Amino acid sequence: MLRVDLSTGSFEVGDIPRTLLEEYLGGRGVGVRLMRDFYHLDPFDPALPLIFTVGPLCGTPSPTSARLSVVSRSPLTGTIYDCSAGGRFAWRLKGAGFDILTITGKSPLPVILTITADRVELIPAAPLWGTDIPTTVAALSSRGSVAAIGPAGENGVLFANIMMGEGNSVGRGGMGAIMGSKNLKAITVNGDRKSTIADPPLFERARQDIMRLFKASPVIFGPLGIAEFGTPVLVDLMAQRRMAPTANFSKTFFEHSANYSAPTIKSACGATKDGCYGCPIQCKKASSAGKALPEYETVSHFGALNNISALQSIINSNNLCNELGMDTITAAATISAWGEIRGAYPAPAEMAELLYNIAHLRGDGRLLARGSRRLSEELGHPELSMSVKSLELPAYDPRGAYGMALAYCTSNRGGCHLRAYPISHEILRKPVPTDRFSFSGKARIISIAEDSNAAVDSLVACKFAFFGASIEEYAELLTAVTGIHYSPQRLKEIGQRIILTERFYNCANGFTRKDDMLPERFFTEGGSGGDGFEIPPLDRTRFTEELDKYYRIRGLNSNGCFDTTDILEAMP
Repeated sequence: MLRVDLSTGSFEVGDIPRTLLEEYLGGRGVGVRLMRDFYHLDPFDPALPLIFTVGPLCGTPSPTSARLSVVSRSPLTGTIYDCSAGGRFAWRLKGAGFDILTITGKSPLPVILTITADRVELIPAAPLWGTDIPTTVAALSSRGSVAAIGPAGENGVLFANIMMGEGNSVGRGGMGAIMGSKNLKAITVNGDRKSTIADPPLFERARQDIMRLFKASPVIFGPLGIAEFGTPVLVDLMAQRRMAPTANFSKTFFEHSANYSAPTIKSACGATKDGCYGCPIQCKKASSAGKALPEYETVSHFGALNNISALQSIINSNNLCNELGMDTITAAATISAWGEIRGAYPAPAEMAELLYNIAHLRGDGRLLARGSRRLSEELGHPELSMSVKSLELPAYDPRGAYGMALAYCTSNRGGCHLRAYPISHEILRKPVPTDRFSFSGKARIISIAEDSNAAVDSLVACKFAFFGASIEEYAELLTAVTGIHYSPQRLKEIGQRIILTERFYNCANGFTRKDDMLPERFFTEGGSGGDGFEIPPLDRTRFTEELDKYYRIRGLNSNGCFDTTDILEAMP
């Protein structure tokens, strides 16, 4: 573990307790555990740590494992928060000899943290302060992999991202704003130390099993799979299911969505395969000019959610967010809420200036930079923020998938689709199909999925891998790498421990049942139907019953919290 105190400019290297690794794995789990003494701090308190942590599989040929998590407390939501990203940064951090990097304090002047296997230093960032991500990365790429913030992070935009040099982002909750508050412009890492594997024959068998399952998965490698077209393959599917959020979630169908479907993007942009370092799936796509193309959430929110059908406008918005260092989901959702409040959604030609103004806190951008909840409250329409725990909802309308409706609310970090990802079984029918218009059984399914995904986030593996493989194959892979036996059940128990720790932090910071709730719109307004079926509003009674069941399954009281304050003392 490398500890950096920016206030004093000091560094400390120390071993990680074995129990911490065995019981929390890495990634999200270890990061959440390391927040135990800090979770109550204000997100902009210099003492709050910003924690970068790889997983136990990083540095090995484990499929989709060149990833890391960044953990802290979100300035957008106030919740405990983690994000993950793939790319060479995680691989090189591990190669430099570090599994965990914790950054505290605030530098008196803007700095860059440079890390190699032999040296850690802080260098002045004044020449780069104020520059965009491409400029920063180009200036620092000779030092290895780069994680940097743009103007949005420097100016404290509450949904500012940390951008990796390969185009991956760590964001939504404002991790870039925390980095900016510490006067840290960028981190560079370089290292090529090799990771060892305890049982190479077992590792190779497990790896081959996973690759066979990948190749057999139509969602991954099928003709319309994410390897071929990327995540925008979901555009047509969500349109068919009438659950594409449109006009700030006032509708669930956008008649012009074909303008930015996956085949349209591929044809118009000459899309080529791209993706995280060493990943066999390569779900990301780049234009013929080598620029990263937008993923599903981005095309849908800068498209339907804002009543925009122009593909080039959507691509430009994605590029600007990446260059300025802002999360695309929150930026687009906040602009959409603002559009409904003022009675006019922005025209495509207005988007570029809006995004620039947000990143630089100019004009209307100063209010938009605070996210949709604060904006909507300030403008007198709090009901028009489509968020849970202040985190804007992604591009799956909850009226079209009831498990998703519940999962948005039980998610510890806010309105996130990835904590349980019920879209896998409600829409993609993996691993088994469930009725998307029923709450029955969803509380237990969501709790199991949250536990499993918390373990996956701690490995740190990509969730797309689990459209083919299962936690069983990854448990075997982990056993082979570490030499410690891990069963699927043990991984789920570790995941449950992480989930309960996160909820304890949130409850201690004032979150209760009232925060586990969707915006009123979803209970009183139907969606856009057609083709012989309707999208009714959610049944409030059934939702409440299933939320109560979730609390009972988790051992929580009726307020969604704990009756005892010593829960952490019982955990490693």
